[in-house]
Amino acid sequence: MTEQTAPVRLRAVLDRMPAYVAGRPPAPVEGLTPYKISSNENPYPPLPSVTDALARAAATINRYPDPGVVALTRALSERLGVPAEQIATGTGSVAVLAQLVSITCDQGDEVIYAWRSFEAYPIVVALAGAESVQVPLTADARHDLDAMAAAVTDRTRLVLVCSPNNPTGPTVREDELRAFLAKVPTDVLVVLDEAYLEFTTAPDVPDALAVLADHPNVVVLRTFSKAYGLAGLRVGYAVGHPLVAAALRKAALPFGVTDLAQEAAIASLEAYDELEVRVKELVAERERVLAALAEQGWDVPQAQGNFVWLPLGEDAVDFAAACARQALTVRPFSGDGVRCTIAEPEANDRLLEITAQWLRER
Repeated sequence: MTEQTAPVRLRAVLDRMPAYVAGRPPAPVEGLTPYKISSNENPYPPLPSVTDALARAAATINRYPDPGVVALTRALSERLGVPAEQIATGTGSVAVLAQLVSITCDQGDEVIYAWRSFEAYPIVVALAGAESVQVPLTADARHDLDAMAAAVTDRTRLVLVCSPNNPTGPTVREDELRAFLAKVPTDVLVVLDEAYLEFTTAPDVPDALAVLADHPNVVVLRTFSKAYGLAGLRVGYAVGHPLVAAALRKAALPFGVTDLAQEAAIASLEAYDELEVRVKELVAERERVLAALAEQGWDVPQAQGNFVWLPLGEDAVDFAAACARQALTVRPFSGDGVRCTIAEPEANDRLLEITAQWLRER
């Protein structure tokens, strides 16, 4: 096949930036129930109260949604105990992330983040015309905050800290985060990306809102996609200094958060006690999987999200293919490892069967 050229002039950065790779559904395998554990989705369906809210909101989809997302902002303000002017919403936390890059970075500015971390980071940075500064993780797959602080230059505008880190799983500790912030210039925005916060059980996880109260250059980024199970509705939010939040609202896509998403998110906040039961069940499954992997002989990093990381290195793609042959899709990162979402117990059991066989054959 001959190489194609675009019929119009496109940005050269598109040739240099990676494409986002979404988790794929499994191909059918006769006699096996397929399971997708490649996208860190919540396996539980929405709560009845959430679907009722969606049904009510669906009656008005002929109208534009509330551009200020006022009702959800008010609900979050009450839940978090922060003023509404410190909150900005968006179409998933990844969209708010893109807004954060757009409000801080001009052409050639630098964004620091650990690597490997969330694969959307290099994409949103490149699209903004900024430069990625990737700081390698430690040997135990954690953020090297000392190295990240040392990487700050006069061109640094944004630092991204993913905790728990996607795809490897560990969190940053509060003491090391505060020590890191003491080294970062106060005019550099530091984003604490907490997409998987609700699954964390480590005792030293930062109290992000308390950290924000002490450091106005911090922004806390969260989502309704994971623990709340609203991945298909695309709604996330940031909490930051009022001027930062105002800039985020200015940079937001108009009418991006639909009334469907807003009402479902509010209903989910109101039903959090029910959702928390599901979260605890997923955490218990995560611990069961971790214990079984350790018993099999795997050396995996601390897992604090709704996923586990298998540091398979160059075998990552081959392991994913072995899973696919068993109607199970995982998320391989070529040359690094494989991320496996904690899902239904049956899916987790199949993963453990495959990991045991993998070790036996090596």
